[in-house]
Amino acid sequence: MRMGLEQAGWKVVWANDIDEDKMKMYRGHYADDQASFHLGDVHALSPDEIPTVELATASFPCNDLSLAGARRGLAGQQSGAFWGFVRAIKGMGRRKPPLIMLENVPGFLTSHEGQDFQDACIALNDLGYAVDAFMIDAAFFVPQSRVRLFLIGKRETRNPMRVEETPSFYESQCRPRALADFILCHPDIRWALLNLPRIPKRKTVLADILEDLPANSAYWWSKDRAEYLLNQMSERHRAIADKMISGKKTTYATVFRRVRHGRSMAELRTDDIAGCLRTPRGGSGRQILFAAGRGGYAVRLLTPRECARLMGADDFKITVPLNQALFGFGDAVCVPVIRWIAENYLTPTWEQLYDRGRKEECYVKAI
Repeated sequence: MRMGLEQAGWKVVWANDIDEDKMKMYRGHYADDQASFHLGDVHALSPDEIPTVELATASFPCNDLSLAGARRGLAGQQSGAFWGFVRAIKGMGRRKPPLIMLENVPGFLTSHEGQDFQDACIALNDLGYAVDAFMIDAAFFVPQSRVRLFLIGKRETRNPMRVEETPSFYESQCRPRALADFILCHPDIRWALLNLPRIPKRKTVLADILEDLPANSAYWWSKDRAEYLLNQMSERHRAIADKMISGKKTTYATVFRRVRHGRSMAELRTDDIAGCLRTPRGGSGRQILFAAGRGGYAVRLLTPRECARLMGADDFKITVPLNQALFGFGDAVCVPVIRWIAENYLTPTWEQLYDRGRKEECYVKAI
């Protein structure tokens, strides 16, 4: 989040997380940093600890918004961190920032049949913000499939827009049908939608982010372990792997392990992009690289540097152990996505709000 915002000209002055490992990773990169990092539970934050800022961002845990979290939603212990954020912003009183940006998985939109997302939008309305929402896939910028939902809060405008049926139904590249329908079906929410420019297609593929590791690198799996993975594939995926192996040049795919009908299966992805990076705290969490061609194949896990590149954080200083780095990158936001949002949404919106504020101030002084 910080890297993307700073690349777009914003300055980050304060950060908070409850996880000490994330703090160590953050400070390992920002070693000479003047910004404050507050380690602790968002629910325990005092509003006085939060500086006066123009933008507050938050990414709260997605665990309870997924099947893995039994769909407890915003009432869950982890995803419920959202309410700690709301309480902290409310406590800032007149110092509430002009802009808020929340980020989470697409499941946020459908959790409890849309009730959780509705509650979040109304919570921001109650704080004095009109809201907007859109989804962006990191695959527009980097070779990683990573769709995320962004919810923007803008300090209340004088005349919030009326949501009504239009030929486009609010559908666009960044507002897929499900989100567009949600907006249309919730006119009780105070919306302030902004038309977004079209995102061009990326120019990189999976092979572009891979490190050139020697054949004797400890990262490569043993022959037996690699063969075991190959035998975990279904007939269809094994046929794809065999075609890659017999190819005239080396090609690459990623693999996730998934449980199908009670069995651990290895599933290939061969569209030149990686699957969504995840935190390595489950059996399918760590993404595997499958390199094949000229009659042979090799298998290994993606390296921390490759994960950094898939997040658009190519130059991130990795000062923590392997699993800690994988956890941090798997739980982060994609840098060029945030930069694009800042350049095409946050900065123009802030300039509009700032200009309006100056005009209102001049009007008050004139009276």
